[in-house]
Amino acid sequence: MGRHEADLTIIGAGPAGLYGAYYAGFRGLKVAVLDSLPEPGGQVAALYPEKMIFDVAGFPAVKGQDLIERCVEQAAPFDPTYLLGHRAETLTKQDDGSFVIGTHKGAEVATKAVVITGGIGTFTPRPLPDGDDYEGKGLVYFVRELEVMRDKDVLIVGGGDSACDWALNLEGIARSITLIHRRDRFRAHEDSVNKLYESSVRVLTFTEVANIRGEDGIESVEVFHNKTDERETLKVQAVVAALGFKSDLGPLKSWHIEIDGRHVLVDTRMETNLPGVFAAGDITDYDGKVRLIAVGFGEAATAVNNAAVYIDPSARVFPGHSSG
Repeated sequence: MGRHEADLTIIGAGPAGLYGAYYAGFRGLKVAVLDSLPEPGGQVAALYPEKMIFDVAGFPAVKGQDLIERCVEQAAPFDPTYLLGHRAETLTKQDDGSFVIGTHKGAEVATKAVVITGGIGTFTPRPLPDGDDYEGKGLVYFVRELEVMRDKDVLIVGGGDSACDWALNLEGIARSITLIHRRDRFRAHEDSVNKLYESSVRVLTFTEVANIRGEDGIESVEVFHNKTDERETLKVQAVVAALGFKSDLGPLKSWHIEIDGRHVLVDTRMETNLPGVFAAGDITDYDGKVRLIAVGFGEAATAVNNAAVYIDPSARVFPGHSSG
């Protein structure tokens, strides 16, 4: 797979990584972008390309895939080198302070600094108990194309942002939508929950799946109230299990970078405990952290600015360029 050279290597091609690629190019740095997925976009492109995103400044609402395409377009004039389908495996620091990154496909990237924008790491959906037999037969963990739910009766299981978003986005597409949650408190943003209760979605709290029925696909789902054991059979043809994801930072855990749980710890310059290695986006943690795509953009700019100074101590940190 050969050897590549870059001033800055970004690990993770989600929104924060793509914005970092743009900003690094703006700073005059030669950039390489690695991602284990076969296309740019990270979790946004892989899991919810058609879901509307509401927290990006300047966009009252934007589809996930549209946002990714705009980010790629923004970085394109600076010609970043993309190594997609490459999982970063090893990080070796050189005597001069630079690094060599090795991928699982045998490629190497010699780089002067690193920015980690790996999102939640390698992610797999939390499975719906006893749902294995219906995967691909009506049970899904995310909806890549809303139209596949056209005129179906849909059951959504979960109480987080994804569950609420799918329920609201499928209004007017699905014939009927029922959302069940095992508690009466939602993990989603308050505005989304308010809109959910104002919508046509039927919301059942303290409710869980008992069993799924159907021969060649889902025909009905029995649900039960977990306080009274009262049961109801819902006639549905599709189930969206939005139960969250199990994530794994994988090889990052062997890089001697300080990690707390599933997050990389950074200082106010977005630098890790390893000089020359920075991080941005959902993978980071620090006091007061807010996990929004918009925050990730700002963190990526901060990380790139300080990486540029690490590469060339005479470089100055740009205060910004919004005034032209």
